[in-house]
Amino acid sequence: MDVLITGSSGFVGKYFKDRLQQYNLTLIDIKDGIDCRDFFKKEDKSYDLVIHLAAIVGGRESIEGRPMAVADNLSIDSEFFQWCLRTNPKKIVYFSSSAAYPTWKQSAEAQRTLGNIRLKESDINLDMFGKPDMTYGWSKITGEFLAQFVPNVHIFRPFSGYGWDQDLTYPFPMYVKRALERQDPFQVWGPGTQTRDFIHMKDVVEAVLTAVDQNIIGPTNLGTGRSTSFLELAWLCMEAVGYNGAIKTNPDKPVGCMHRVSDNTKLLSFYTPKITLEEGIAEAVKQLG
Repeated sequence: MDVLITGSSGFVGKYFKDRLQQYNLTLIDIKDGIDCRDFFKKEDKSYDLVIHLAAIVGGRESIEGRPMAVADNLSIDSEFFQWCLRTNPKKIVYFSSSAAYPTWKQSAEAQRTLGNIRLKESDINLDMFGKPDMTYGWSKITGEFLAQFVPNVHIFRPFSGYGWDQDLTYPFPMYVKRALERQDPFQVWGPGTQTRDFIHMKDVVEAVLTAVDQNIIGPTNLGTGRSTSFLELAWLCMEAVGYNGAIKTNPDKPVGCMHRVSDNTKLLSFYTPKITLEEGIAEAVKQLG
């Protein structure tokens, strides 16, 4: 099977590359000096499976501090989908994002008035959608819109994917590192009550490949459905290293949306995440300690 992975040297791409190494892989990444937009203009081969991960990404500081940088994703996805129409791959994986969901449904006020909100795939209506999270969210909404005009596209909306080898601009590895260093006080951005849905990258990869194999149609959330606050994440990391320090919240740091947790009913119909957050933390402590 001929497989193309764009963004293959990135955090997510490395997991797919390792999982699919038994196949004939074509790997494209700007880190290796190959701009996927140039590749799309020249490549005419039709692949059996295309996994499109190339994007300008980063943590909350990047999303809020460099909004025009992530707008490059519009150019990347436009070239990608035009290439797909020309070459007609048999199966296409497009990574959208939980950032595409309306921000009002992820606010503290929405949680107070509507209760324990879980974001459902149907919460995004491309005919009438709410404001997504910054330019990154807008770029993903646009990508999903373009995907409507291309056959064989499987759309996934990952929530807080993590792993021990993730960049330190993201909360999970940052918190594990602070726990290992026994930071005192342990710094938590914002009030610490903001919640996320953490899912291990190995589960993300297996869920995607299972969905493609079973030809699951329509956008699919990738999350465990478990709501974890940043305060709880700090406690779990400290507990894993046997450290009982003080926690200090920092209201001057970016917070992002207050509550972002998936309704993973659709995912559970064909795949159940295997790795708990506690197991993921234990793995990270072992690898980074």
